[in-house]
Amino acid sequence: MRFFTLSLRRCNIESTIVFTAVLMIASGFPAANALAQDPADEPLLEAPPPLAAFQNRIPADQLAFLNDYAGKTAKEIQKDKRFRALRKLAIPRTEFHYGSDMPLSDTVETLLDGAPMPIDIRDGRYALVASHGGPYLEGRGFLWFDMKEGIALGGVYFHPVNGEPTPTLAIFSRQLKDTELSMGQLPAAFQQDLAQWMLVAGPRFVSPRYLIPENGKKYVLLHDEDYCAHREGTPAPPEDRCEVLNAEAADADMKAAYFMAQTHNAANATAWMPGANMLGADQVAWIGVRESTCGPTGFACWIRITRQRTRVLLGQRRN
Repeated sequence: MRFFTLSLRRCNIESTIVFTAVLMIASGFPAANALAQDPADEPLLEAPPPLAAFQNRIPADQLAFLNDYAGKTAKEIQKDKRFRALRKLAIPRTEFHYGSDMPLSDTVETLLDGAPMPIDIRDGRYALVASHGGPYLEGRGFLWFDMKEGIALGGVYFHPVNGEPTPTLAIFSRQLKDTELSMGQLPAAFQQDLAQWMLVAGPRFVSPRYLIPENGKKYVLLHDEDYCAHREGTPAPPEDRCEVLNAEAADADMKAAYFMAQTHNAANATAWMPGANMLGADQVAWIGVRESTCGPTGFACWIRITRQRTRVLLGQRRN
């Protein structure tokens, strides 16, 4: 019982830290500490980065029917022709690996048929159609719509068992052409609703994250949250937890970048693909350098060196 209480307390602390960080970055609070821990270190992304550009927006009158779904569940509306047509506008056409290769649209349908959650319509504008859990691999999924701006985004979370970094969260949209984005470049309302969904559905707060845009390939969706940031005059988060979260976020980005470099941005990538070596000699050597340079508790050093490695890996893919 004591272990459960401590674990629950830690979970509550982490959820509060994560939700605060999301709200701050969504409101434009600088995230420099999450990107570079040394003033001499060049940031991975310019601050503030430009917002993501959404193409082929959906006319508001084609989204208004979502208001009729308030309080229902995803499973109840799966066969509605209007919703099925809307899914096609939101989900990129690509093969995704959720236990086995399948169209991403089939993955989303499978997950939305899972443990039900009430469809939420916030402020008469933002619609979240989501599940609490899928049939296997701890899968969870959602679709999100801004009915005023005509924006559609979705996400798939699960625990791969094929050697790739796990657990993993993939955010997708057919309206995006960008291949280099961070979470802070997505709509603020989306970030807030995503954080709320994570609190309710229970996926891991920090994990490798990917972006699947219109071209159907998979790219790293960088963490730019600073989990230690707080507004002046407000209590600082516990340093022993927020610094760990920042280090975990940096490590998650690096692992995602290495995985994508090895698998050539395939949306159905697995660690067993030809040519993939998830712990090649270069990575083993780099891990050794990081350990010897930073030691076991040098969080600022760990984050700086890890983000430098991520920058190198992303640059290699661009070339």
